[in-house]
Amino acid sequence: GEVYNIGGHNERTNLDVVKTILKALDKPESLIHFVTDRPGHDMRYAIDPTKIHEELGWLPTTPFDEGIQKTIRWYLDHKPWWEHIISGDYQNYYEKMYGNR
Repeated sequence: GEVYNIGGHNERTNLDVVKTILKALDKPESLIHFVTDRPGHDMRYAIDPTKIHEELGWLPTTPFDEGIQKTIRWYLDHKPWWEHIISGDYQNYYEKMYGNR
């Protein structure tokens, strides 16, 4: 098998993404809390999707700004799904199913 990095040559900082999300939710940037980087923190996360484009002809069809808006809308429309996860039920299920492996 082959490994392909999927991306859109569209690097953004974490801060830019957070600001985009806050703007979409009509929330203030004052909600952002800066923390000290952990030791060994990666300063940048980037991938090179050249291989998937050259070998398979794959290119992204959704621009970042459209995709992030669709993602935000999905989460807003599926609140019971993520509420279940953050309630701790998911962690309890995970530990029950996989904890004794």
